[in-house]
Amino acid sequence: MKKKSSADKTLPIVGIGASAGGLEALQQFFNAMPADAELAFIVVVHLDPSHVSLLPELLQKQTPIKVFQITNGMPVEPNRIYVIPPNKSLSIFNRKLQLTDLEFPRSTHLPIDLFLRSLAQDQGDKAIGIILSGTGSDGSLGLIEIKAANGLVMVQNEASAQYNGMPRNAINTGVVDYILPPGEMPDRLIRYTQSKKSIKVPSLRQQGNTEDLLQRIFFLIRNQTRHDFSLYKKNTIYRRIERRMHLHQITNMTDYVAFLQRNEQEVVTLSKELLIGVTSFFRDPDAYNILARKILQPFLNERPNDYTLRVWVPGCSTGEEAYSIAIIIQECLDNINHHINVQIFGTDIDELAIETARRGLYLSGIKVDVSPERLKRFFIKEDDSYRIKKSIREMLVFAAHNVITDPPFTKLDLISCRNLLIYFGPELQKKILPAFHYSLKEDGIIFLGPSETTGQSDHFFTVLDKKWKIFRRSHSAGTMPRSLNLHKAVNPIINNDVKIPNIIQKTEELSMLQLVEAILKHSSAPPCAIIDAKSNIIYVHGKLGKYLEPAEGKFSVNIVDMVRHGLKVELISAITQATQTRKKVQKKARSIQQDGSQIGVNMTVTPILEQSSTPGLMMVTFEDTLEETSLKQAKLQPIPTTTKEIEALQRQLDFTKENLQTTIEELETSNEELRSTNEELQSTNEELQSTNEELETSKEELQSLNEEAVTINAELQSRIDELQSANDDMKNLFDSTQIATLFLDIKGCIRRFTPKIKEIINLEIADIGRPIAHFALSLQGINLTVVSSQVLKTLDKHESELYDDKGRCFFTRILPYRTTNNVIDGVIISFEDITRRKKAEQALINSERRYKSLFDFSPVSMWETDLSEIELALHELRHQGVTDLNEHLIQHPQEAERLLKVIRVLHINNAAMTLFKADNKEKLASSMPELLTRISLQPFITQLLAIWDQKDKLNYECHCNDLQGNSLALNVEWVVPCEVSQLNYSNVIVLAWLI
Repeated sequence: MKKKSSADKTLPIVGIGASAGGLEALQQFFNAMPADAELAFIVVVHLDPSHVSLLPELLQKQTPIKVFQITNGMPVEPNRIYVIPPNKSLSIFNRKLQLTDLEFPRSTHLPIDLFLRSLAQDQGDKAIGIILSGTGSDGSLGLIEIKAANGLVMVQNEASAQYNGMPRNAINTGVVDYILPPGEMPDRLIRYTQSKKSIKVPSLRQQGNTEDLLQRIFFLIRNQTRHDFSLYKKNTIYRRIERRMHLHQITNMTDYVAFLQRNEQEVVTLSKELLIGVTSFFRDPDAYNILARKILQPFLNERPNDYTLRVWVPGCSTGEEAYSIAIIIQECLDNINHHINVQIFGTDIDELAIETARRGLYLSGIKVDVSPERLKRFFIKEDDSYRIKKSIREMLVFAAHNVITDPPFTKLDLISCRNLLIYFGPELQKKILPAFHYSLKEDGIIFLGPSETTGQSDHFFTVLDKKWKIFRRSHSAGTMPRSLNLHKAVNPIINNDVKIPNIIQKTEELSMLQLVEAILKHSSAPPCAIIDAKSNIIYVHGKLGKYLEPAEGKFSVNIVDMVRHGLKVELISAITQATQTRKKVQKKARSIQQDGSQIGVNMTVTPILEQSSTPGLMMVTFEDTLEETSLKQAKLQPIPTTTKEIEALQRQLDFTKENLQTTIEELETSNEELRSTNEELQSTNEELQSTNEELETSKEELQSLNEEAVTINAELQSRIDELQSANDDMKNLFDSTQIATLFLDIKGCIRRFTPKIKEIINLEIADIGRPIAHFALSLQGINLTVVSSQVLKTLDKHESELYDDKGRCFFTRILPYRTTNNVIDGVIISFEDITRRKKAEQALINSERRYKSLFDFSPVSMWETDLSEIELALHELRHQGVTDLNEHLIQHPQEAERLLKVIRVLHINNAAMTLFKADNKEKLASSMPELLTRISLQPFITQLLAIWDQKDKLNYECHCNDLQGNSLALNVEWVVPCEVSQLNYSNVIVLAWLI
């Protein structure tokens, strides 16, 4: 039993997901799978909740492996196939399958993702995920978790799939190990599991020069990818290397290092697998609820208006964690009355993951992690995916950044670093945590994963929530990490080859400005303004009141309109020159202040962010010069003094005012028209948005229904093929059977019959549908119509033996005809020709009579005895260890008396009645054992020893009394019949005569 338990713990469990077109793929897979593969298979498909699934029986016809439909709590055993039932969600815990009723609408239920995730959590590296034909993306997120748990991932190739949606989305995750047709998967799967049994992590460590080989692997990875994993936890590294060795059937680490040196792609693949982390939206929802309700909400309530909340999410992978933080921050901001700016920096070492995060486009599987309310508010549905809305995307900047070697972000309010430190060794953690402490403000928060801790750096942080690992920065001087080069810029790596949608391009513009803002806030740059290609101010740094002021009239953010008197001409010249040359331009000018004083100003216009998606951005800086003179006596312009000059100026002013008033009125009219048009467009947009949401919902439901319909159609087609085969079998059975059978419907009309029936009733194929009452029977003494009606009424069978006009005897049986739904739909009548059997029975009866006559009237006294109970009792004694029966009976005399009581005398002949002077056979039979042993038990012990030795004959002398007390000296012999090489002690024949 212990050995079996151990085997169960190492049993690989294969989770198989399929949808439309999946039945054929499943059949091909299990056709090629041997019955003794020592694997367990759990099949999860999209099923119609209201339709009984035929999948278990369809699969059972294709494989010798036993197929079961899952019931709640069913344990997983090797060489078994388990199929999900309809209208249920499936998960696994401690190798037991758990079923729950569906909690989601049909369109949002993702049963494959749900099961594969639970399989990864329960089985870790013993989990195997396979995705076959189907539409949509169900299962893709589950495969990512299986890969992160060090499991194996296989996907059907698109060419062999009837529907390639699920395989294509699974392949696009980048975590697939094998892409194969279903028929080729079993061979690769068995080779992988057999290889895994032969390679274990401890054995890798025990191989010679393991540490040296590991350092060579680190060197190869660092040389090709510039990523250093030497300070990562060795257990993680060994597991990833072991997995790659399993896939290539390499048993020696030296051979694997040589393989890496020959294969650059394997180096890249290994590096990617070392980067794989488990990520999802709102992982550990309770932790996010605590962070939002107890930490962030009070924190934001205390911040001033226009405060900038700065957040860093290192190791953000594909962005789910960063977006989750952004969403809960936005929900907290909804509860406060003042404005808070938000800057979230998501960084990761994996550039491909950062590109995914920038796109903000995720598979529909996130519905499992994101509530319907959040999906509706913060995401936009695009086909089979969800895109983050612009309002959330604008909060984030994603950049490629190595938390180990690159300088950290500073002045942060929150660091969310969940499930990153668990991959770092102690030495690396001691470097990273002080860097996080340095990055945070005095009251900054750090949010870690449930398996992480501050360790030896706990003096840097104060615990806010012990369970969910939320800490506040403690005051501690000298935490600046010496090993980090803070002068090295954090440059986001952007792949220009990636096509980014317009909404993401606009979001990236704002993200770049947020990066500029972060740089300016932590630099000693003079007061400046960032302007776009139209000279509109989009960002201000420092105090610019001496150089800029709002212009009169309609508010404008154009820097040319806002610049103070004396600077405009030089500023326009500098902007024009910088625009043309794309080089820095410096100009000197004088600014006239309100008190009449004059200030010398150096203006510098510098083009910035040339590679961004927003061309034409420039930074305008203003710096005072030491020269400053009074303007009180300066002659700016002669002041008009004559009446004519004043009147002329007044007329010009009045004309200008009239023109301005006319322009203002026209603008107001245009604004009213535009406002009205805008309101109409907004109303139309809301209606279209509502209609679009309804159409999306309908599309999802129709897609789900289509998948279920395709699955049902495949099952029904298979059932039709089975029925055709069954009909062929029935036809051949009817044609070959020797039993005449007749099927009648509920009205007594002929439904079907076998050819043999023609010997009793003259029927033809054309007679099907006619009442049986129209036909004459060759049988005597039965009315089929009447008897059939009686059977339908009572539902009891009718059996009888009837003779026909030729003297043949038929055993007639009439039963109710029951459908598979247990509905009575007629009767079935069978006529079995038992003529030969009746003759044999009569011959047997005659033989029995002759034997009984010979037995009863024999001149030798005889009786038949049943000694089978004694045989069983002796067999039990042998099992108890008795080897010498005679010795045992001497030591236990009561044992012989007990055995004597179980003897049964079955028959006694007349000669024995005379011998014992008896007049009642039953009375003599009951007293026979006592009569034969009244004088001595020795004859009985002799019989016991004969049975102990399995003798078939015995002859002994017996001195006894008859029923009248007279002494008898008998010579007794008994014979045991032998049946199929086995002595039958239940019918022992005993003969006795006087000596």
